Amino acid sequence: MVNRVVLNETSYFGRGSRSKLGEELRGRGYNKVLLVTDFTLMDSGVTKNVIDVLEQNGITYFVYLHIKPNPTVKNVQDGLILAQISNVDAIVAVGGGSVIDTAKAISIILTNPEHSAVTSLDGAVQTRNKGLPLFALPTTAGTAAEVTINYVITDEEKMKKMVCIDVHDIPVCAIIDPDLMQGMPQALAASTGMDALTHAMEGYITKAGWLIPDMFHINAMALIYKNLEKAANGKDEMAVEKMAYAQYIAGMGFSNVGLGIVHSMAHSLGAFFDTPHGVANALLLPHVLKFNGKVCPELFRNMGRAFGLDMNNISDDEAVNRVVEAVTDLSKRLNIPQTLREIGIPREMIPQLAAQAINDACTPGNPREVTVDDIINIYNEAY
Repeated sequence: MVNRVVLNETSYFGRGSRSKLGEELRGRGYNKVLLVTDFTLMDSGVTKNVIDVLEQNGITYFVYLHIKPNPTVKNVQDGLILAQISNVDAIVAVGGGSVIDTAKAISIILTNPEHSAVTSLDGAVQTRNKGLPLFALPTTAGTAAEVTINYVITDEEKMKKMVCIDVHDIPVCAIIDPDLMQGMPQALAASTGMDALTHAMEGYITKAGWLIPDMFHINAMALIYKNLEKAANGKDEMAVEKMAYAQYIAGMGFSNVGLGIVHSMAHSLGAFFDTPHGVANALLLPHVLKFNGKVCPELFRNMGRAFGLDMNNISDDEAVNRVVEAVTDLSKRLNIPQTLREIGIPREMIPQLAAQAINDACTPGNPREVTVDDIINIYNEAY
């Protein structure tokens, strides 16, 4: 069997590592960039930390801010117009997954004009050219968009989250600077951290799992489980730093093996109700883990050990239950909603949500074969 691993060219880690952006841009001959970020990050001063670096290095920049938490086709189109008018030679993305995903789509279309219709990028698309060089500086410890070959854009007309998979979209340079994440609000740190945990756990048990991604996933799980609460609730600086690295490590794994139905079901919630992705994942994760535990209990023992749980001399069912309980307890300690009812999802919409989830790009990777009825049952359990 042949397995492929795709990673970005260069990454920097550590507080203050954003200072490396200038020399990376200049060293590659880029001097005019589209700076993709959002209003919240600009207003809070987070983006200024990166603007200062650009200005100190004489890099011309054009700012694009109009990005929703679940970015849309229009968000991509508007950013694309600014990039084209400005004739930029690179893109710098400062933000969470929504910002970096939008930047990825802009990057790809700029060098593959035959895909000017954003919806043509849905799924595993074989574009001809690498995207315009993208430099990604994440501000949340969650999506790992800076090191993955995936991005997600919402088609509002069809009320569908497009999962776009393309080796040409991966940033050429990722800068993981915990200083940019330190000021995250508790709710954002909690939900994006649970997103990272979902990546690690789903990636580990996916059908495509193998040795190298497994190594990433197990280490990411251990780091996240031990540090997320301290990072989100306590703003512990060392924990924030470890979360920054953990979400990147999880990204190196799942980007190369795919995910499962936690993400499929979360994408439906995001498309129909604009549910924050991390909240949707956190809410659904225990229920999907319980469902999948029937087919891979031995992997649950390994996940439990990564959490520091005693997994010896117990049955397969108990091994699964201990992991599910640990994830549920962590989510509760982070004050994340526990039911679909809490976040205002109408129960009568569940069949429609399930019909879309079954066709999501993440569904084939689920370790247990799944039907629409199975997904309906899981949504109902989460209600």
